Amino acid sequence: MANAAGGGHANKKRSLAKTFVWRGIATTDTIIISRLITGSWTEGLAIGIIEVFTKMMLYYFHERAWSVSDWGLEENDEQEENSPTSGHANRKRSVAKTFLWRGVATTDTIIISRLITGSWTEGLSIGIIEVFTKMILYYFHERAWSSTDWGLDDPDAPDTSPMH
Repeated sequence: MANAAGGGHANKKRSLAKTFVWRGIATTDTIIISRLITGSWTEGLAIGIIEVFTKMMLYYFHERAWSVSDWGLEENDEQEENSPTSGHANRKRSVAKTFLWRGVATTDTIIISRLITGSWTEGLSIGIIEVFTKMILYYFHERAWSSTDWGLDDPDAPDTSPMH
């Protein structure tokens, strides 16, 4: 797929930046929900802190897997209104990424919550609530990132790396 200059696949710096930004948003949400369900800041913080590590690793690999796919990247003739250049995710791609990531992340949350609280009921409750809060938050996170060129490779730029 040929993209205009400034558009293209996410490079590793963009994937890392998205990982850290999303983790800050999501961990805050997890801690608050866990505290509301368990009644304990200690358990809420424990769940959130463990998730920082497991989710950052999982999310980075999620982003790298999506970075090799052209599906849902706009070309000049498909650009949505207000999209500054091609190579940005369209809404369908953002929705697909939202649902796929939520499946992986919710499973992780339920397992961690069960390990910390000792209760499948509390783990499932936290996970079910997060399905809704995190999907909304993640969709807007993806839309915000789709509005910037930062970290998108320019497929037409010559490779000047020393290995080439």
